[in-house]
Amino acid sequence: MNNNRNDRRDNRNEPPTPPPRRMPSGLMMIVIAIGIVFMLNQLIGAIAGSGIERITYNEFIELLEAGQVAKVEVQSDRLEITLVPEGTGANDDAENNGDEAGAYPYYEENGHGNDSESTAADDYTLADDYTLAGGYAGYTEYDSVETPAPRNFMDQLMRGASQRIQEPQPPRGRVVYTGRMPDPELLARLVYHDVAEFTNVIPTVNWVSVILFQLLPFIFIFGMFMLVRRSMGGMLGGKGGIMGIGQSNAKVYMEKKTGITFDDVAGQEEAKESLTEMVDFLHNPDKYTAIGAKQPKGALLVGPPGTGKTLFAKAVAGEAGVVFFSLSGSDFVEMFVGVGASRVRDLFKQASQQAPCIIFIDEIDAIGKSRDNQMGSNDEREQTLNQLLAEMDGFDSSKGVVILGATNRPEILDKALLRPGRFDRRINVELPDLKGREEILKLHAKKVKMGNVDLRRIAMTTPGAAGADLANMINEAALRAVRMNRKVVHQEDLLEAVEVVIAGKEKKDRIMTEKEKRIVAYHEVGHALAHALQKDAKPVEKISIIPRTKGALGYVLSVPEEERFMHTKDEILAQIVALMAGRAAEQVHFGIQTTGASNDIEQATRMARSMVSMYGMSDKFGMMGLESIQSRYLDGRAVLNVSDKTGADLDAEVSQILKDCYQKAVDMLTANEAKLKAIAEVLFANETLTGDEFMELYAKDYTTPLPPIF
Repeated sequence: MNNNRNDRRDNRNEPPTPPPRRMPSGLMMIVIAIGIVFMLNQLIGAIAGSGIERITYNEFIELLEAGQVAKVEVQSDRLEITLVPEGTGANDDAENNGDEAGAYPYYEENGHGNDSESTAADDYTLADDYTLAGGYAGYTEYDSVETPAPRNFMDQLMRGASQRIQEPQPPRGRVVYTGRMPDPELLARLVYHDVAEFTNVIPTVNWVSVILFQLLPFIFIFGMFMLVRRSMGGMLGGKGGIMGIGQSNAKVYMEKKTGITFDDVAGQEEAKESLTEMVDFLHNPDKYTAIGAKQPKGALLVGPPGTGKTLFAKAVAGEAGVVFFSLSGSDFVEMFVGVGASRVRDLFKQASQQAPCIIFIDEIDAIGKSRDNQMGSNDEREQTLNQLLAEMDGFDSSKGVVILGATNRPEILDKALLRPGRFDRRINVELPDLKGREEILKLHAKKVKMGNVDLRRIAMTTPGAAGADLANMINEAALRAVRMNRKVVHQEDLLEAVEVVIAGKEKKDRIMTEKEKRIVAYHEVGHALAHALQKDAKPVEKISIIPRTKGALGYVLSVPEEERFMHTKDEILAQIVALMAGRAAEQVHFGIQTTGASNDIEQATRMARSMVSMYGMSDKFGMMGLESIQSRYLDGRAVLNVSDKTGADLDAEVSQILKDCYQKAVDMLTANEAKLKAIAEVLFANETLTGDEFMELYAKDYTTPLPPIF
């Protein structure tokens, strides 16, 4: 049995096989640019020569013998021939003597008679007294005279222009070309047939042409490649472009550079305690390993948006003083299959090299969604998830690599991702309670100049607010103080900031008619009276009929006397009655129904439905759960779990609860119509009432009936 494979696996000291070296991307770009420039030069040459007619060498000889050749230019690979212009006389000697015996005085017959039809140069040899070097006896020897080169481009241009002006140019004939043949008798042919001009072009380096047609195109093409590569970097793989598409895009914060510690986090003591233990393990691992404890591989932060999950992760890195890798789950998702898995491998490879370190994956539900066989499944996402599961199982937690994940959709995460051994801890970062909200306000208030303010009262008026909402309120209060030309923030600035965050800014350009304004006043006072007349309702903090940018024409701000974590059936019914009292006030006083109660009806319906379907507060259905919540930390949408017939019965039960609560609100306001009219008229005149002002008006005796308004 061969155990070499196992031996190689067990040998951890053996250096890994280096990956094959690849051509650097810059060198590859240069090679491609050179190839394109070469092809362009070939194309330009082909286009430049496409306007000249090509003839065979035999046709050139025939034209030469016919006296139709005016100029021959011998180039490296061709003969460029300028023909005699049409309409000019041909060489008479050539015409008269071309076909006679002895027509070539420089040649001797080579075994052919005068009646031979062939006049090709192959039939003749040079005469004894003619040499290619010295020419024929009696002819002046052609010495090459080199014309002095112009000093510069302008000198050449002016010399050519002056020659064209002084010497009128004769008409130019048609230009053709043929391939250059190894013909040693070509010079003799040209001399014999009195070709006016024949030259041998000596190739020279034209630096202007080199720069214009070779260097500049190369620079342009290479620059375009680099520009495209840089612009495509964000879309195809981030910093490395398409060459680095499989590399991790994680933001790396080195030691102590996150700038955030646990002192910057407030209102989440339980979560802070759990994470503090993980940080202490990174600092003092021996204290835990001595008893046999192991470092948790990972912790999953779960909670609604704005509660500080990302802030907690950065605080952990700041406290631990280690390298912090931060990225989002969407950074793994690409249009190419396999890219996400490659980035996961690269991320964990970097983390192993930088250990001890912390990896934080925000919005991990982007890649951690439960795998299924439905039509909406995604192969790329599932491959990325499989690679993440394998990497989380493969690394050793004793090296000090900790994984933190954050999500507000834990119900859709894959079960394999949530099991112990991957995410050992699930830390809930919930909405802060009254004490937590007060601590968060104090934390953010340290950065703002505050006057005499009561932050506990602000915390009481903001139940259900997340840490981000509270930070926004402090900032809005500071901005309002600047607008009011104050040096410090006052309590009224904080109260106004709460209203801005909840209901929006005052919409000053919306001007209601007097009738609409009075209807809104009665509507809001109806809500306030319902709160005051019921023992299980919340007390009123403020009433306003000033329109807000979030669509409200008016509102009533009610604040609980103490923090509540559960509600009785009577308290929920009292809340529904208070919501129905706005429409009831319109019906009692004006006998009309308006669209202003749309939001009240929506909230009342949701509360009544929850009573029946989830809280078991219905005599008809009892303790039966009819609905379940999906996305609890987001929209909290309820999903029906029963048949259509049971769903119809549920709707009928909810409708009956709403009818009973509305009738109770109508009876309540009918019995207190005098208070309704008096308080509504004060609100109509002042536009806002505080809770204390409302209770003073409510406590007065209104036994004397008031005259009707209209």
